[in-house]
Amino acid sequence: MWKVGTVAAPPRDGTTLARMDITADTTPQELTATRERLRVAWQARKPDLAQRRRDLQRLREAFRAAIPAMDAAISSDFGHRSAHENLISEAMVTLAEINHALRHLRRWSRPQRAAVGWKLWPATAELRYEPVGVVGIIAPWNYPVNLALVPLVSAIAAGNHVYLKPSEHTPRTSAWLRQLLADVFPPDRVAVALGGAEVGAAFAALPFDHLLFTGSTAVGRKVMAAAAPNLTPVTLELGGKAPAVVCADFPIGTAAARIATGKWFNAGQTCIGVDYVLVDAARRDALVHALVHELRERYGHDFVHTDAYTRVINESQFRRLHGYLADARERGHAVVEPFADAAQRHAALIEEEHLFPPVLVIDPAMDAEVMRHEIFGPILPVLSYSDLDEAIARINALERPLALYPFSNDRGRVDHILASTLAGGVTVNDTLLHFGAHGLPFGGVGASGIGAIHGRHGFETFSKVLPVLRQRRFAASDWLKPPYHGHIDRLIRWLAK
Repeated sequence: MWKVGTVAAPPRDGTTLARMDITADTTPQELTATRERLRVAWQARKPDLAQRRRDLQRLREAFRAAIPAMDAAISSDFGHRSAHENLISEAMVTLAEINHALRHLRRWSRPQRAAVGWKLWPATAELRYEPVGVVGIIAPWNYPVNLALVPLVSAIAAGNHVYLKPSEHTPRTSAWLRQLLADVFPPDRVAVALGGAEVGAAFAALPFDHLLFTGSTAVGRKVMAAAAPNLTPVTLELGGKAPAVVCADFPIGTAAARIATGKWFNAGQTCIGVDYVLVDAARRDALVHALVHELRERYGHDFVHTDAYTRVINESQFRRLHGYLADARERGHAVVEPFADAAQRHAALIEEEHLFPPVLVIDPAMDAEVMRHEIFGPILPVLSYSDLDEAIARINALERPLALYPFSNDRGRVDHILASTLAGGVTVNDTLLHFGAHGLPFGGVGASGIGAIHGRHGFETFSKVLPVLRQRRFAASDWLKPPYHGHIDRLIRWLAK
């Protein structure tokens, strides 16, 4: 186990956090040496199925025991994050992924028979799932445990060793991850690198056997460029502007409740969170009123004192969001602030704690800052459309999003939206939930990502699907050789028809 020092956030319930030195960045020399150590150990003894299952079982038990410390670390990094949001988005999702892998790993690992065609008779073929080696994982700050451990589970299930680089913006959670994984795995099977952007850039340039990055599209481009000289295969889980489309037949109250969850969970800091809403023009104001009602029901009129609302992660993100809102105001767009009175009364507290109240921007221009960028915060543009094709055209005018949320009880309308757009994943008549479905791949398309993870799809991402053809002792292919005369000539010409 690694020896570490001390820095910890005060827990909510008196639980003592692991004593960690969260300031010790990993040096470039350590990065290279650690990746090499992981690779040599993997080559010497590739984890068999029994080892993988033991590793996942130990991880599950250690994770369960460490949930209170996880909650305290994440909340401290954010300034405050809802304990229930931590349980839902970090604990539930991670444990479900481990349980799913343990339940299905034997079946995933079995070779699958493959057809060879009668012309290769009597040969047989199969597909084998082989581990690739050392997998690098670069995790983001918004869900710092889930988005680190879920791909790690898939990589371990596939038989790889893992080098994890968690986010520098959540240092206490990164320290918690480092301690957790050191308690479960030997240092030549799983390692954790700590540090800022320079460490991250050097990490992405290591010659991994596969590299997964979760984060912004802009940084994803840099990661892909860093991996290119090594021809490292990459999986990029990025983001984009995920729209919700409320069709004229769908109940406004239900839509508002489900969109509110998809938008303001984690204060909007969710890669698949609702980025903007498109609604039929006749019901735009009704949707706005329903959303305001939902917000006040959830957080109270004096929302600054609720434990259910998460803070913005840091000063930089807080100022970026204020800049988007200032741009909307300067353009004369209507801005609806459900908690304006509370925000004025507690202005100093809001600034100090990076507490950004939920805000709606009504019908912003497509060149407004809130429509030019992924918002990644609690600002929700509400746009009206005259017909469904106009809504679809607006979606298609932007980069392909990581998620899409059509709301309609008319299957024809939903199918029309799905056939006319392309997104990384879709939840119909709700938000976010496709992320938690283990049978569905999670990944983007174009600017929102490359490749997919979760469940079997994650297992396959971190495996080499190895095609194997087995020839028999006597085979017709033995005849296909020079000299091409007589019956050999006629056989080849017949086979080529």
